[in-house]
Amino acid sequence: MEKFPQKLQTLIQYLKKLPGVGAKTAERFAFHFLNWEDNDLEGFSKTLFELKKNIQKCEECGALKETLCPFCSDSLRDQNTLCIVASPRDIFLLEETKSFKGIYHLLPCLLSPIDGKSAEDLNLDHLKRRIQTFGVKEVIIALDSTLEGDTTSLYLNKFVDNLCVKTSRLAFGLPVGSPLEYIDEGTLARALIGRQKL
Repeated sequence: MEKFPQKLQTLIQYLKKLPGVGAKTAERFAFHFLNWEDNDLEGFSKTLFELKKNIQKCEECGALKETLCPFCSDSLRDQNTLCIVASPRDIFLLEETKSFKGIYHLLPCLLSPIDGKSAEDLNLDHLKRRIQTFGVKEVIIALDSTLEGDTTSLYLNKFVDNLCVKTSRLAFGLPVGSPLEYIDEGTLARALIGRQKL
C-alpha cells in the first residue's frame, strides 16, 4: 500500500525532479498545493504548460526570449566583447551586476567525457562565425569553476587564441566548485571586472 493517494504520490515524484528538492520537501510542497484556491492552481498549471511553448532560446546567442532577443536586438551593446556562458540563467545573473555591456554566447554543453560530451558538441563553428562577424576583440569565459567548466575553459582558450582574439576568465571571488547561480551579485561583479587573461 502506498503512503499517499496515487495522484498525490505522482505529484510528489514530479516535484522531486526539481534541483535541491528531496522527498520531504516534495511532500510538503504537494500538501501545500492542496490548500491553494482553484484559480491559483489553474493559473499555475497553465503557466507550466505554456512555459516551453512560449519561451525559446535565441538562435543567435542562446539567451531566453519570448519574441525578440533582448540582447541581440539591443543595438547599444558592445559587440567587441563576447561573454561565453553555460546556462541561460547565467546571462541574467551577469546582467544583474550591471558590469557587462557586451554580447553573450551560450554553449550547448560543457566538455564531459563521462557524459559523452566532446569538442564536436560545443558547436565551435557557430562561435567562430559570431566572433568574426562582430569583430570581437575580447572573449570572456564565464563558466562554473568545476572540473567540466575548467576543462571547457582551457579548450576554449586555445580555440579563441587561434583566432587571434584576447581571452579572459572571471577572476577572484568565485569559490572553486560553485555554480554561478549561487554567487551573490557583488562577488560576481568583482569577478567580472577583475577578470584575468587565461
